[in-house]
Amino acid sequence: MAMDNATAIFEFLLIGISDYPEWRVIFFTLVLITYLSTLLGNGLIIFLIHIDSHLHTPMYFFLSNLSFLDLCYGTVSMLQTLVHCFSTHPYISYPRCLTQISVSLVLATADCLLLAVMAYDRVVAISNLLRYSVVMNGPIVINHFVCEILSLLKLACSDTSLNELMILITGIFTLLLPFGFVLLSYVRIVAIVLRIHSSQGRIKAFSTCGSHLTVVAIFYGEAISTYMKPQSKSSPDQDKFISVFYGALTPMLNPLIYSLRNKDVKGAMRKVMAKRA
Repeated sequence: MAMDNATAIFEFLLIGISDYPEWRVIFFTLVLITYLSTLLGNGLIIFLIHIDSHLHTPMYFFLSNLSFLDLCYGTVSMLQTLVHCFSTHPYISYPRCLTQISVSLVLATADCLLLAVMAYDRVVAISNLLRYSVVMNGPIVINHFVCEILSLLKLACSDTSLNELMILITGIFTLLLPFGFVLLSYVRIVAIVLRIHSSQGRIKAFSTCGSHLTVVAIFYGEAISTYMKPQSKSSPDQDKFISVFYGALTPMLNPLIYSLRNKDVKGAMRKVMAKRA
């Protein structure tokens, strides 16, 4: 903010779902179930990959790191939503707000880069299919469930064009470039698979990267739709519910899409159950 019109900010008020009090119980229940599913699903994936030596391969190394990031990101985004759901005055201090933004950005960036690395892993797997084994007084009101960078910028009294430009440039490097790398990887995958003569071989090759492509579509689709569109066309209410989907459902769905349907993970799970029986 401009120094000649500066106001000391010590806390923010998160609106969240306070505009829809009749939905609080349902919303709390859904977020709680989602968060518990995130903890259970991702925790189970990390546990299985850790204890089963057959899963000590590059693909499952990346999957365990993805599950860890999903656990952290889901905790950062969902716990505060749950804590503040029934609060009459859900305040958050300025340092906590900045900390949450910083941690969320770091985790989201790591997720973007990890998905790009996993795309390259799929290229290697398909290329070597047979050999691959590895401004006012008082609180400032944020129309969101958590501290989120775009919602925070809307509170500024001064021009935020430079901030929005920095977010756009950062998005190019952390969203568009990794997403472009993923697309190029899949172009190469398609070209390689089309050279496989048997239809069964082509189906097997595509099946190895179908889960990754699903996660990429969900993750990058939500992030790009939020951070790469003109802010003049954004809807605060729409964006905050997209953020819930982005921060809550995606970490919950990743284990289901990626690992729990995988025959190797299922095999590891059966071994664990047999040992405990």
